[in-house]
Amino acid sequence: MSSAAHETDVVIIGAGPVGLFAIFECGMLRMRCHVVDALDMAGGQCAALYPEKPIYDIPGHPKIDAADLVDRLVEQGAPFHPTYHFGQQVTGLAPEGDRFRVETSAGTRILARAVIVAAGVGAFGPNRPPLDGIEAYEGRSVFYMVKRREDLRGKRVVIAGGGDSAVDWALALAGIADQIMVVHRRPKFRAAPESAARLDALAKQGEIELVVPYQLSGLAGSDGRLTGVDVATLDGQVRRLDADVLLPFFGLAMNLGPIAEWGLDLEHSHIAVRPETCASSIPGIHAIGDIATYPGKLKLILSGFAEAAAAAHAIRDRVFPGEVHHFEYSTTQGVPGLAA
Repeated sequence: MSSAAHETDVVIIGAGPVGLFAIFECGMLRMRCHVVDALDMAGGQCAALYPEKPIYDIPGHPKIDAADLVDRLVEQGAPFHPTYHFGQQVTGLAPEGDRFRVETSAGTRILARAVIVAAGVGAFGPNRPPLDGIEAYEGRSVFYMVKRREDLRGKRVVIAGGGDSAVDWALALAGIADQIMVVHRRPKFRAAPESAARLDALAKQGEIELVVPYQLSGLAGSDGRLTGVDVATLDGQVRRLDADVLLPFFGLAMNLGPIAEWGLDLEHSHIAVRPETCASSIPGIHAIGDIATYPGKLKLILSGFAEAAAAAHAIRDRVFPGEVHHFEYSTTQGVPGLAA
């Protein structure tokens, strides 16, 4: 356990895209940041769940892979010399005088004048299908996320689920995997209409097999290596699919973790904030991105970027009390940078 103690202007909880952009927005206002994330890398869900998936609604980027977006956001914040604390969960948050004391699972202690919670959906993990013995295959031939499509080249892949993740990965692996079988309990998929239409077209071309209406029933193999996946209809008819890999996409199990104990006003496991400042019910604590909620909230990365700017400008008066601030555009101000 580390006993390291730090002082900074702002602690950002969460190093996903929105948290990373908050570094830039704070830096442009001469505020230093420490960033804490439970993962061992920057990027949040973008890095952990779909680094190779393209994103189409980032302004100025008609198409950008999630991992590339994360890399550029890290680069954008680099002139402000943020301090990252990866692989640590924030376990404690309490006022201490005119500051907040933030404590992590690694024993790190940080004193900050303000806190920005950009924790996405909080702690997250996959919803595991109830299959006997699945634990023995996890990480070897059963995966809840795909980091590199090339890892599945030439494999016989079973994808289970009917939402966007299942459909998107079936499309992304077409032409890479040797065989793709999509298992769903009903013929209709809950994915975006355009994606569902592409899936149907590939199925008609014989490039993807739609195994419907079926659901997962069992696994076959040994030493963590799959040879087959059993599926069954609702009336009990069982079929075995020869397979090397199973990708179950049944959503994420969300858990706010210690955030739920901090005394913040919550609405359905989200932090309620004022939309103009992203201020929570506790002065000095702001929330941005998917974890924040307010009337008309859109869960989009670009919305989170705007929230990061709003929170940073609201926090500035707390960090520099009594100092007059003259708003400037980056085109006239440039990137001020902070001494390392």
